[in-house]
Amino acid sequence: MVDEPTPTRTGTAAEEPQQPIVAAPAEPTDAAAAQDASPVAAPSDSAATPPASTPSSVAPSPVVRVTTVTERAVVRHGVRTVKDSSLAEGKRVVRTKGVDGVKTLTYQVTTTDGVQTGKTLVKSVVTKQPVTEVVAVGTKKPQANCDPNYSPCVPIASDVDCAGGSGDGPAYVSGTVKVTGNDIYRLDNDNDGYGCD
Repeated sequence: MVDEPTPTRTGTAAEEPQQPIVAAPAEPTDAAAAQDASPVAAPSDSAATPPASTPSSVAPSPVVRVTTVTERAVVRHGVRTVKDSSLAEGKRVVRTKGVDGVKTLTYQVTTTDGVQTGKTLVKSVVTKQPVTEVVAVGTKKPQANCDPNYSPCVPIASDVDCAGGSGDGPAYVSGTVKVTGNDIYRLDNDNDGYGCD
């Protein structure tokens, strides 16, 4: 039996020993890709994620109302001071008594579910004017040796008579004087409030 010669390699691909074929990973189908792309659901935490609201648990809409409200406010009266030379210095007399006025205020009030949420002034009218108080302050300087019951000055003495009259003094007054207190010298004989007239 004749030995067959060993075939020689020519280096062609057909003659190269075949390598094992490794299958490439299959491309995912659209349905599989969509399934793989969806995020993995995290463990549910009922405290952090509120439950889906159902139509029966939807909160009702708030009830908003707008109304007009009228209020009254006091308008404080002022005080005016005037000087009066017929009053003794420092003496105060109310000539006109002060009276407070009234102001009517109109507001637009907004309430939400019965709770006031807004208040806007839309109108203000003084419906009663205040009356200013007038106070007279005396500026008359006290006169030395003058009796405070008369004006102008009547000297202080044991007796005072009208000049040109039948009185014997020792002191006399010239001209008419007004009795502002007690007629201690009896100068006002006709009791009309004036002496030596």
